[in-house]
Amino acid sequence: MRKFYPSLKDRVVIVTGGGRGLGREMALELVAAGAKVLITGAERSDELAEVVRESNDAFGQGRLLSIQADIRDWNDAKKVRDVALEYFGAIHCLVNNAGRGMLLVAKDFTSRPALFWEAPPEGWCQIITTNVNGSFLMSRAIAPVMVEQGFGRIINVSTSLSTMSRRGYSSYGPSKAALEAASVIWAKDLQDTGVTVNILLPGGASDTKLLPDGPNRFGADGELLSPSLMRAPILWLCSDDSKNSTGQRYIARLWDQALPRNLAANAALDKSILFV
Repeated sequence: MRKFYPSLKDRVVIVTGGGRGLGREMALELVAAGAKVLITGAERSDELAEVVRESNDAFGQGRLLSIQADIRDWNDAKKVRDVALEYFGAIHCLVNNAGRGMLLVAKDFTSRPALFWEAPPEGWCQIITTNVNGSFLMSRAIAPVMVEQGFGRIINVSTSLSTMSRRGYSSYGPSKAALEAASVIWAKDLQDTGVTVNILLPGGASDTKLLPDGPNRFGADGELLSPSLMRAPILWLCSDDSKNSTGQRYIARLWDQALPRNLAANAALDKSILFV
């Protein structure tokens, strides 16, 4: 167990989209730090089962649980909350990581702009409803639990500012811009409740299944970041160390693990945008 965050011992964290990519990395790191984690996936998959097996093998049975749930469905969002409360007895943190990406509107979006008037309406709507509505529904289901107990952490996973206005990204970019605006408002709504809301983003395109396979597998800047860079910042954001941070934006790529953790957090804080 990672011993440098004692406040994470037995802390209950929900990580949506935890079967792969960024979510998988964050979930396993949280369990390694002593937390109890519930991961979700829109479909029951081998990926979810593999994360559970990996956690069981490394950290013991029952510290990580998976559930099939579509976060765009209000009843499923409530189901996630209820399962976490029944199985773990509490909910302390919510990581809104599940998201849909540009592959739903164009398979070659990294090499050819996915012009908005050519986008399939169904793909567009899936991106918006998952990235915006899904994060809202999960937060709406769980925030009352956090407010009642006087403590909670909501972390919304976002993207780079350049992506929000990049040509051809008119579904994915604005979906994350909307999520960031919502995060700021939620942080203000939750003022003085003990519940904080912060934004975490990789800081560039990450090597996940949101990108196409083959020769077009690259980020807009040509560089692909490892999903593992989310591990260190999610520990800090879910811990008591982040108690004075809310409505802020943290860039995982800028997290320097050679620094003491609070200094690393300050270095990763996007000071060009101080919302609250």
